[in-house]
Amino acid sequence: MHFGLTEEQQMIQDTVRAFVENELYPHEAEIERTGHLDMDVIKDIQQKAMEAGLYAANMPEEVGGAGLDTLTWLMYEKELGRTNYALHWTGVARPSNILLAGTDEQKEKYLYPCMKGETWDCLAMTEPDAGSDLRGMKATARQDGDDWILNGTKHFISHADIAGFAIVFMATGEEDTPRGKKKLITAFFVDKGTPGFTVREGYCNVSHRGYTNQVLEFDDCRLPASAVLGEVHKGFQVANDWLGATRLQVAATCLGRAERALQHSIDYCAERKQFGQQIGKFQGVSFKLADMATELKAAELLTWNGGWKFEQGTVTESDMSMAKLKATEALAMIADEAIQIHGGMGLMDELPLERIWRDARVERIWEGTSEIQRHIISREMLRPVGA
Repeated sequence: MHFGLTEEQQMIQDTVRAFVENELYPHEAEIERTGHLDMDVIKDIQQKAMEAGLYAANMPEEVGGAGLDTLTWLMYEKELGRTNYALHWTGVARPSNILLAGTDEQKEKYLYPCMKGETWDCLAMTEPDAGSDLRGMKATARQDGDDWILNGTKHFISHADIAGFAIVFMATGEEDTPRGKKKLITAFFVDKGTPGFTVREGYCNVSHRGYTNQVLEFDDCRLPASAVLGEVHKGFQVANDWLGATRLQVAATCLGRAERALQHSIDYCAERKQFGQQIGKFQGVSFKLADMATELKAAELLTWNGGWKFEQGTVTESDMSMAKLKATEALAMIADEAIQIHGGMGLMDELPLERIWRDARVERIWEGTSEIQRHIISREMLRPVGA
């Protein structure tokens, strides 16, 4: 196995890192202070990202994206992940790949405006009583002639405040299985402003300030049959087909922040002196650096391995879960140790460490909790032996 970067990958990595440092870092302090990302700032970053060829780079060339292979895309995500989530997710947007599952008409209406930076999409699955257990969702869609009537509530829906539409997953029936009845799920496009569809302010989150979440309410919201994404009752299938790499994306962005925290720690250990010498010479500190670097490298290798196998069509659920599990937990460890190395200054907002530490907490929860990832990994190990 070859571990070196190609010339193109190195160029992309360097380009994205320079963009992040020059165009995104300067806005971090204001977002942390206000919890708000001004739309004028978003539009300015969008324009610069488009000029640099970085906007919507996750998408295929035929729809206007960069056409990056999965491994290179993850390297791109790693560099973007070094900064505030709101800055890179809205300013250097990556439209959801699930939009590629739409019909030609749906792509014209939803995909291409996202590619041009005219709007954003948001995905709505999670409910107050259905987080990890999506089959337990209570929000429903029922047929009424050729139309569908949606009712229910979704929450923790990221950036729904600026999205022009939502891709909403609703229970549309039940089927009998050996383990009892199982809900059938269908995905729908729902435009902002549709009667019966309300977007309400969400919760105040200590992680990723400025990256908002909202509550979506559906009260007899009527949609035409053309609003169905994919096939009726096949919502999970379309999600699995097009959203499979999201765990790898989370892992990659965690690598960027972990690397940033580690570099701050290395620099501080070389500069800070106590008892007449650099603190990096104290074994109690130098061993922390060694452990942080080892955890980061392990997480990076698992993530790159998952990306490479995804591109080859050989990736397993376990591969992606291992990457997500290791990267999110490595970030938590590295952020915590970075603050310990810096002492009191690590908790001050003059440095990005306290933000990285706060932001790290949500990574072990969204896109599948650490417990869910461990369940997936162990299940894949036990199934071949009949357990």
